[in-house]
Parts: sequence; structure tokens; C-alpha cells
Amino acid sequence: MEKIAEYKEISNIIKDKGGDSFKLCYQCGKCDVVCPWNQVREFSMRKLVREANFGMSKIEGEDIWRCTTCGKCSKQCPRNVKQVESGIALRRIATEYGVFSASANPIRSIRSSLNSEGNPFFMERKKRADWSQGLSVKEFTPNMEILYYPGCYLSYDPRLKKVASATANVLKKAGVNFGILGTKENCCGESIRKTGDEEMFKHLAKENIKTFIDNGVRKILVSSPHCYHAFKNEYPEFMVNFEIVHIAQFLFELINKGRLVLNKEYSKKVTYHDPCYLGRHNGIYDEPRKVLQKISALELNEMADSRENSFCCGGGGGRIWMDTPKCERFSDLRVEQAIETGAEVLVTSCPYCITNFEDSLLSRKDSEAIKIKDITEIIQEVIA
Repeated sequence: MEKIAEYKEISNIIKDKGGDSFKLCYQCGKCDVVCPWNQVREFSMRKLVREANFGMSKIEGEDIWRCTTCGKCSKQCPRNVKQVESGIALRRIATEYGVFSASANPIRSIRSSLNSEGNPFFMERKKRADWSQGLSVKEFTPNMEILYYPGCYLSYDPRLKKVASATANVLKKAGVNFGILGTKENCCGESIRKTGDEEMFKHLAKENIKTFIDNGVRKILVSSPHCYHAFKNEYPEFMVNFEIVHIAQFLFELINKGRLVLNKEYSKKVTYHDPCYLGRHNGIYDEPRKVLQKISALELNEMADSRENSFCCGGGGGRIWMDTPKCERFSDLRVEQAIETGAEVLVTSCPYCITNFEDSLLSRKDSEAIKIKDITEIIQEVIA
């Protein structure tokens, strides 16, 4: 066990790292009731809070790394304990002491890749814009309407590159004057911050902010809710405010203004998954549904847990990089919920969700039971 301090000192360290609200907890247990971990194994956020409240002196073990920062506990807490922020405070301490659980060990190398190449995949920075080859996507200039920031997953992951391509095609069809920064981009830093690495987050954020300002960026379009959250809610900490739009919002705007015409039918049953960082963390529930409802012949059916109660895919809080046993994957349960609606297509608007759902689908015997698609891929299919 890694001992980090005596009782009084560790209490002050937890407070200094952002965990002062732990003291507000009066152990009602509402956080444990809604935590998705308790659908797959025994886990107690209440216990973690209590240990921290009493000056947790050992930071070895899995529990502080389990939280996906989905936000369900924060919505239920009657005392505003801020479990997500408080949990990250514990991870900051662990990160500073270099103490990682077995499942969190990949974070060490992820940090190295972020530092050297600006992405978590150990891929060369010079290949960041390769997804756009053959699509006639231009480099961003200050006179353009919007900067499209695809983010790391859409730039490098083979499956998610299709989403970046679909987005570029839809934007061109709508006549949007947009560009990308390509190799000038860095990871937004949202997920590494949630693992407790504040230093790396600040490094990435400052480099991105400088790049945005130097290139005359004012309005940024993103495909990832995690990028959206970082740019909209966390980058203002550095005294900057860019206009941030998620693709689901932008699609709704383009359709309403008549810039994008949906003139083909999509005769399929569809269900929509609310990503935690688009829904609970940022309140964007209606636009993606309204976009889908505008598509002719599409039948939209809701899952058992939707909107504010949406069930986490398991990828937030840096968990997308951590090792999760198959028997503990939230995404397996979510895919099952989607299939139970009778849907032929599970639609979402987050690269983490797509990645986890695709993995869960592959492990099923009936791996063709449902298709996983980004909302932009659906739109690409129904425009002339």
C-alpha cells in the first residue's frame, strides 16, 4: 500500500486538490443507487467519499479509478457533494505520487503519447489530417465560417474516420465554408484531466488556445461531446471564449435554415443514446432527436434509460483507455437495452460511445442484431 501522508495532512491535500465538498456528505447512499457500476459489480462511491472524509492515507487500488464521471450521482445528491470533481481530486493525488492501479496503468503511456504527438494513440502528428484525403477539405483560414475540429478518435481510429468523412460531406452539401487545422491540432485534453493529470491538460489546452488565436478561430464545430465540454466549460478558465457547437446542434440548425435538405427515406427503426457529456453534463437532449424526427420514414423508439437517466457507455473519465473486464462493461447492457426496443440502428453522437458499443456488439453471438451509427452518418445517407 502506498502511504501518502498522516491524517491531518492528507485531509488538507484532498481539499487543495478540489475535494473539499467531500465533507458535505452525510452518507445517504443515493449516489450508490444510481451508479452504473452497481449494475455490473459491487462499488460504493459513498464508501470512497467516507474514506476521503476521514483522511484517506492509501491511494493504491481500483476504486478511485472506476468512476466514469457520468454525472448521475451529482444529479441525485441532495448535499452537492460534487462526487465527480471530488473523485478527480483523489486521482490528482495518485497521479502526482505516480500510483496507478492495474487497470489505470495505460494512462502512463497515454500521457507520453499526448506529450509527444498530441494524441493518445501513439500515432504520428503528421497523419492527423489523413482522414480528409480525397474529400477536398481545406485548411482553415480566418475568413471561414467555422473550424471543424474532429478530435483524436475521428482523426485516427479506422471506424471513427468514417464519421469525420460523413461530417465533411454533410457540411459541403450544406454549403458551409469550413476548414480544419490538421497537424496543428492537439487533443482537447478533457479525458486526461479526468484521470487527474492537470499538468498535461493545461499543456494541451494552452497549445490549442494559442493555435486557435493565431489562426483567427472564432467558432468551433466538434463531433465529440468531450471536446465540446472541454472547449465550452473548461477552456474559459484560461480567459478565452470561443463559440462552441456540437455537430448534433449544427445539423439541427442547418436543417431548420433550409441549408440541408433531407429528401430520402430511412425506413428503419432507430433508438438514440444520450452521451453523458452531451446530455447530463451539457443539457443537449432535444436537437439530436429533432434531427432524427425530421427524417422521412424513420421510426424513433426510446430506450428504458434515456435523456437525464441515460445509461453510461463506460468511456468517460479516461475509462476509454483503461482495462475493463468483459463482465463489467456498461456498454453490453446498453446495447441490450437498444435491441430490446426493436431498433435496427443504435444512433449516438460520441466517439467513445460508438467505440464501446461496437466492441460490445462484436462479443455477442448475434453481432448483426443492430447497427451502430453516428447521427452524421444517418444524415449523409438521406441527403441528395
